[in-house]
Amino acid sequence: MRIASLLPATTEIVAALGRADDLVAITFECDHPPGLAAPVVVRSALEPGMTPAAIDATVRERAAAGLPLYDLDREALRAAAPDVVLTQDLCGVCALPGHTVTEALAEIGLPDVAVHSFDPHTLDEVLTGIADLAAAIGADAAPMLSDLRRRLAAVDDALADEARPRTLVLEWTDPPFLPGHWVPELVRRAGAVPTAGADGGRSRAVAWEDLESPDAVVVTPCGYDLAGAVAQAGPIAERFPDVPVIAIDSAAYVVRAGPRLVDGIEALAHALHPRAVPAPGEVRCAQVSTNGRYSDR
Repeated sequence: MRIASLLPATTEIVAALGRADDLVAITFECDHPPGLAAPVVVRSALEPGMTPAAIDATVRERAAAGLPLYDLDREALRAAAPDVVLTQDLCGVCALPGHTVTEALAEIGLPDVAVHSFDPHTLDEVLTGIADLAAAIGADAAPMLSDLRRRLAAVDDALADEARPRTLVLEWTDPPFLPGHWVPELVRRAGAVPTAGADGGRSRAVAWEDLESPDAVVVTPCGYDLAGAVAQAGPIAERFPDVPVIAIDSAAYVVRAGPRLVDGIEALAHALHPRAVPAPGEVRCAQVSTNGRYSDR
C-alpha cells in the first residue's frame, strides 16, 4: 500500500507499525524516525527562526486574511500516487487541514484515493485512533497498544502514593497559552494537577496576571524541541523563581498524538517525582533555574 502521511503523528504511527517503507509522501515536520526517504509534499508558510511572538502574530494575521499556514505541493502528491492519504481536521495551525487535502485530490485527478482523518482529542482517543489508523492501512496495532497501556499502568502504580503538585502548563509562552486536547491529561497522568487547561478542548491565550501561583511549571511550547523549550523556559523561570520550571521536548513527546506521548508521560513523571519514577533512557526534559542553568531529566 502506498501511504501519504500529511501529519507528523501519523508518520510516526505508520513507522511504529512497521510500515515506513510504504510511505510515499510526508511533510517537512516528519522527522521521526530519522532517515525517512519519502518526498516532502507539505511545507510551512512560516519563516524559519521566527520568535514565538512573531509566530503568534503571523498565525493571527494569516487566519484573519484567510491565508493557509501550509503549502501542499499538488504535483508532488500526484506523482506519489498514494492509495491512502492520512490527514487531520483537529487544528489548522498544527497541520494541513483535511478538507484542503480532499479538495486537492479532486483537483489533481485523484478523487477516489482513500482519505483517513486522525483527530483525537484525548489520550484514550489517541490510542483508539492508532488502532483505527492501523486498520486503514492493513496493519496490526495490538502489540503496540498493549505495550503502551502496560507502561501507563506502571506509571500509575509508581505514583499511587505520591503528592500531586499544582502545575501550570504553558503550551506557548509569548503570549502565554494554557493547554488543551490531551495535554492536561498527560500532566495529570505524570502525577500533577494542572492549574488550568481544557481537557479535550483547545488551548487558549491568557494574561500573565490571571494565572494562579503554582507548585511547579511545565513549559511545553508547541512544535519546539528540548533546546527550544529550554530557551523559552528561561524567562518563565524568572517569573516563577520559587518553583521548579521544567522544559520538555514538546515536538517529540507532547503535541504529536502518537506512541511517544507515553514517553512524554514517563519523562514528566520522573521530572516531577524523581524518587518514584526511574529516569528515561534518553534526555527528554530539563529543569530550568532563574540563572539559566538546568539539569537533564
